[in-house]
Amino acid sequence: MVFYLVGLGLGDVTDITVKGLNIVNSPLQKVYFENYTSLLSFGFDQTQLEKFYERPIIEADREFVEQKIEKVLEESLNDDIALLIVGDPFGATTHSDLLIRARQIGVSVKVIHNASILTAVGCTGLQLYNFGSTVSIPFWTDNWEPDSFFEKFVKNERFIMGKEKRKNFLRLHNYEPVILINLNNGMHTLCLLDIKIKEQSLENILRFF
Repeated sequence: MVFYLVGLGLGDVTDITVKGLNIVNSPLQKVYFENYTSLLSFGFDQTQLEKFYERPIIEADREFVEQKIEKVLEESLNDDIALLIVGDPFGATTHSDLLIRARQIGVSVKVIHNASILTAVGCTGLQLYNFGSTVSIPFWTDNWEPDSFFEKFVKNERFIMGKEKRKNFLRLHNYEPVILINLNNGMHTLCLLDIKIKEQSLENILRFF
């Protein structure tokens, strides 16, 4: 039996590859839609997904992926199961981890690649070869404001800050950030913004900014 990781691309349901669509339309036991690391352009619309793929689609949100995915992997020992993933399956470490865990228990895994933001960022006109480390920026809440991502920024700020400003920053914060490393090396930085699947109102999204 096979556990399929199927990339959906970056737009809507029609961006799935022919190979991916053939797998979804095959007699799989279950098809999950990973609704945790990224979203299609219309968000998560189960009705639209099931209409296009012509089969039941099970939502796999953050809680499911983090706490219940082991059961899915175990089921894949006896049944063919697919996990639909926005972008490319290896655009997030979450899915690399799933691949490793599946193989550790003897599950056969097949990956169907698709477009990823890591390559689509080339539409900005910036060369992909000139990108440094990617930075993930967490979604802040009223009680949680993580700033570890800023470490990458500050290392790059050697170009922006000047020696004195940088020296003062390091004295106050006691670390040298990731975006600064990229800047210092003349590299671009792709920043990935966190999402809150259960909080999709404009008000909540704007709270980050």
